[in-house]
Amino acid sequence: MYQWLPDYNDPLAEHYGYMRELFEGAVEQGETYSFYAANLQRKYGADGADYMAKWRDVTVDRMLNWGFTCLGNWTAPEFYDNQRIPFFANGWIIGEFDQVSSGDDFWAALPDPFDPRFRQRAAATVSQVKNEIKDTPWCVGIFIDNEKSWGRMGSIDGHYGIAIHTLGRSADACPTKAVFVELLKTKYTVIEALNQSWQTNLASWADLAKGVKGLTHNSAQVEDYALLLEAFASEYFRVVKQELKKQLPNHLYLGCRFADWGMNPEVVRAAAKHVDVVSYNYYKEGLHPEPWSFLADIDMPSIIGEFHFGALDSGFFHAGLVTACSQQERGQMFERYMQTVVDNPYFVGAHYFQYIDSPITGRSFDGENYNIGFVSISDVPYQPMVDAAKRVNQSMYPKRFRV
Repeated sequence: MYQWLPDYNDPLAEHYGYMRELFEGAVEQGETYSFYAANLQRKYGADGADYMAKWRDVTVDRMLNWGFTCLGNWTAPEFYDNQRIPFFANGWIIGEFDQVSSGDDFWAALPDPFDPRFRQRAAATVSQVKNEIKDTPWCVGIFIDNEKSWGRMGSIDGHYGIAIHTLGRSADACPTKAVFVELLKTKYTVIEALNQSWQTNLASWADLAKGVKGLTHNSAQVEDYALLLEAFASEYFRVVKQELKKQLPNHLYLGCRFADWGMNPEVVRAAAKHVDVVSYNYYKEGLHPEPWSFLADIDMPSIIGEFHFGALDSGFFHAGLVTACSQQERGQMFERYMQTVVDNPYFVGAHYFQYIDSPITGRSFDGENYNIGFVSISDVPYQPMVDAAKRVNQSMYPKRFRV
């Protein structure tokens, strides 16, 4: 895979690293090498110069020259102290707390927001972000978590997997299940009313608390699945918002960026109750009107957190999630996508993923090897993308406000 790698005594050896665990790949862990960082050292590090400082300056210069108004999610913390362009920060809630499964946990199972330890870890995450951004007014807002597996639309089991799987668990071992039992008690009062509606034969609420499986998904059950799913999601966003606003009251909360495969109506409604801006990652050719008609009911500021286009004419083996036939068409597709964002009155912006191409041999986390950058691994901009960005960024406000 590699024609050359530096000796460990080479000046470029500082760009070796080690991944202790990967999301997926041919190995469970292993050594890494950043060709991009090595190229930055070659390009900007002559005579021992601080090449990373130079790179940061060049990057911000480019963003401003190309007309961008901010740095999006995944902004490197090295840019947090810049005072030339606004940015967005992000945090991950990790640690020891109970989890809940949708049955289709793409990146990971969901945290159980009714577990008190989840609030503790949310507070710790916000505290870490606060320490990183140092309360700078240049930080517009914060994304917490990313593309959670709320459930996939298209089937009852997929859509309402969180409710269905959790109902099958014991309330003694699952805080969310205990809350679900109480919600159903409040709605039905007596177990006989639940049995009549669900067409079940539960002897008592204690039986429900022990776990019920094999439900037929009749209309009453589906209605209750929706109730439970929205309550679950609402608690997640409520807890995160409370902890974020407690420590960072002057920054926007932009949610967790829904993947297009995990933006169930109940969860979007739950997010809208608590976030300042609802965020979506949407890898398509553009925002087709029909899938986004629900925004009128939500009536909230919305933002695209990720989209991209790639092509194979640059020598890559994988173009990306949305494919163009050439670098020229990449720019054209970027421009068309952004126009659909500008034309939608509920959207306040869009963040492109990402600034730099993936390594052609794949990023270490999961092997992603896409030609999706505004710049190559040798830090050379793709001119068609730059030209498209300039056209979009220079014209978006007149187009939006029909000046």
